[in-house]
Amino acid sequence: MSSRQASPVVEHQLASEQGIPGPSLPRPRGPVSAGILEALSREAAEVPNDGLRDLAGLARGCDALGEDAQLALTVCYELHYQGFANTDPAWEWHPALLGVRAALEPLFLDVLREHVHIEDPVLALEDLCAPPPSTGTVGTFMRDSGTWAQMRELFIHRSIYQLKEADPQAWAIPRLTGRPKAALVAVEFDEYGGGQHWRMHSRLFADLMDAADLDSRYLAYLDQVPAETLATVNLMSLCGLHRSRLGAHVGMFAAAEISNGPGARVMRDALERLGAREACVHFYREHIEADAVHEQLMRTDVVGELLRARPDMRDDVSFGIGASSFLEERSSARLLGSWEHGRTSLREAGEL
Repeated sequence: MSSRQASPVVEHQLASEQGIPGPSLPRPRGPVSAGILEALSREAAEVPNDGLRDLAGLARGCDALGEDAQLALTVCYELHYQGFANTDPAWEWHPALLGVRAALEPLFLDVLREHVHIEDPVLALEDLCAPPPSTGTVGTFMRDSGTWAQMRELFIHRSIYQLKEADPQAWAIPRLTGRPKAALVAVEFDEYGGGQHWRMHSRLFADLMDAADLDSRYLAYLDQVPAETLATVNLMSLCGLHRSRLGAHVGMFAAAEISNGPGARVMRDALERLGAREACVHFYREHIEADAVHEQLMRTDVVGELLRARPDMRDDVSFGIGASSFLEERSSARLLGSWEHGRTSLREAGEL
């Protein structure tokens, strides 16, 4: 048995498995998220199946990429992960709440379609394999001139996904068959530490947060991250929960695995320049090694084989790749724009 001490996020995950409440509900950011959060404060049985019809109507008029809509989607999706403290688990599949989510999702997808123009997913993935830009990215900014305070902000943004890393993609497993299924499981097996819980990538990121003197509990910084950060994770959850979005789901995962390795090298160099603790550097060093293998598996055995068997998914895979890139670019613009003007990239600086 390992003598390693469990980090706060692992202790929280164990507590969740034992029925102890999960993360706290966030603060609302507008009328739709406020309505959802108010509903979640009640028992699900108290709300009839059409009890949130007015809220669904309000949701249809939202800015799909705005703070209110993206937080509303995050709260809905998180009910399928660890849920929230003192929240009735029956809300996960309550028709009234699903109706609000169903009003928001088409708006989100429609906005993304306006910005995605990829025709050939294979060529798009090959482009991602090219060496990353030498300047102009969050990673190169951190490598060349970023401060430790900005690095800690970046960790906070990334914690929203990294503390659940690989969970959204796991929904693709039962929807794939044959070689793509086996290859995706091989990638996921690495993401989950090859059967060793202390090597799970989510655990390694929790160790990183601890080493940076940040709160490593799941969703600890939900109130502080902006819509740009939430949107990327929300699209993963949306595609994972909808079987009809399998192609986009696979496209997103492939794009992430292909770009993670080169990005991790830049982050490793940035952290070494800043003199970060070993646990911070180790997280990115692990991704350099793992994602070099994952890139080939995702390109050839997952995407390539899937498109050979299902050419009708070509447009969906392209959408996933393009939408992922668009959302990552928006998130990067938020961070770089804030830092270049001497501002925090977070909604609330809080106690860091």
